[in-house]
Amino acid sequence: MFKTYEERYKKEIVDLILHVQNSEFELNINIDEQSDILDIPTHYLANGGNFWVALNEANEVIGSIGLQQLTNDTYVLKKFFIYKDYRGKGYSVGLFNELVHYAKSHGIRTVILDTPAIALRSHRFYEKNGFKEIAKPDLPVPYAYPDRFSLLYRLNL
Repeated sequence: MFKTYEERYKKEIVDLILHVQNSEFELNINIDEQSDILDIPTHYLANGGNFWVALNEANEVIGSIGLQQLTNDTYVLKKFFIYKDYRGKGYSVGLFNELVHYAKSHGIRTVILDTPAIALRSHRFYEKNGFKEIAKPDLPVPYAYPDRFSLLYRLNL
């Protein structure tokens, strides 16, 4: 099941993101480098973006994805994480489809993202779904991201 952000999911979202980043991928990214997840309403919802969670049968957060506005027509896909045990079971596709549907219905033309260089499965997912890898100078809008060894992607809608 996919739902838009509610405050009651905040702790589970933070736990998910930190677990995948640091326990699985050993990126050593702390909460201070991504304080946006501590205030999702301000950083995502207040300016035209959105944030979704995937829930398992017990209504526990097992995935997340966010869409954050950078300019009127450029948004960044952020915080796209799924617990390992739930990957390959449709949750990633479902969350991504929620984001794309929202973007198209709100006239969003460009979505960019950063993803750790070591996340090869993520790269394949993005490329399969229409993203093209770009160089940092080709970002339509510069923005900060916590992993210094990231690849950058762009999707034109």
